[in-house]
Amino acid sequence: MATMQALRLLAERELALVEVPEPPPPAPDEVQVRVRAIALNHIDLWGFRGMAFAKRTLPITVGVEAVGEVVAAGDGARLGPGARVALYGGRTCGICPACCQGRDNHCAEVAGISGFHVDGFAQALVNLPARLCLPIPDGLAWTDAACAPLTFATVEHMLFDNARLMAGEWVLVHAAGSGIGSAAIRLAKDQGATVIATAGDDAKLEKARAIGADHVVNYRTQRFESVARRLTGRRGVDVVFEHVGPDTWGGSLLALARGGRLVTCGSTSGIQAETNLFLVFQQQLRIFGSFGATRRNVRDVLARMASGRVAAVIDSVLPLDRWSEGLARLEARQVFGKIVVTMP
Repeated sequence: MATMQALRLLAERELALVEVPEPPPPAPDEVQVRVRAIALNHIDLWGFRGMAFAKRTLPITVGVEAVGEVVAAGDGARLGPGARVALYGGRTCGICPACCQGRDNHCAEVAGISGFHVDGFAQALVNLPARLCLPIPDGLAWTDAACAPLTFATVEHMLFDNARLMAGEWVLVHAAGSGIGSAAIRLAKDQGATVIATAGDDAKLEKARAIGADHVVNYRTQRFESVARRLTGRRGVDVVFEHVGPDTWGGSLLALARGGRLVTCGSTSGIQAETNLFLVFQQQLRIFGSFGATRRNVRDVLARMASGRVAAVIDSVLPLDRWSEGLARLEARQVFGKIVVTMP
């Protein structure tokens, strides 16, 4: 039996490169993809640490966000060998009302997230339904495209589907050094918005300016909500891009203009935060919870990238055997933008 290498999570904080059987030939409507690059995300770190709410059985292959090349196609698959594709990580059913309406991230029968609940993409070959493989436009590098199916797609869904960010509006982007924070700056500027970015050290703030932020705030030395109100003539920002949680939640609400929108996809500083309800209803604030993205979002951001309108912010590129080093840097917040892992 032919084997291949896979990076497997054996137990909490225990990873190993092991030999596993190659997948069988693809079934009808499936394709087999040779994985080329994987972008690291905070969800990879959560999975590595172990999360009480994650219903999974170890060991599993890690890797949530990836791109690759089709090497074989089953009967009826709409993609053929040689196609370059971004891999949609949600194992959606494809037949429930939400899936049929294009709301993939609302799937009623989702089997989990690749690399977190079920086997992911950090292996040489993977079989997937062809519908979960989105074509990558010509000319886009593997390392850039690897940041589209989760990172950039999540941000696009947050800013445009949920918060409805418009040209000329003000947006406050937290944690500018993170993968989604740097992507939010790029996408918001492409939309014609004015961006205020926060970070915890001045070096990251300078990098945030370099990728397009109009104003920057060191949240360790300044109250970002006060700065936001001062910059907007005491009006407040139209949108807050939130994914930090309790450490920034209260200030984020205070930073909003009347009728402002807060959109959140994460809570890296904890899961419990106090909310001033008087402020919410008096100021007519809108709060959007956002999880993942749709396949349309993936196609849209790939098109933006291919057009040259936006580009991924790549911190570094590592080989597969240095995956743990990438996770350690994410955990220590010693990163600006995305760490991308290339496959052998």
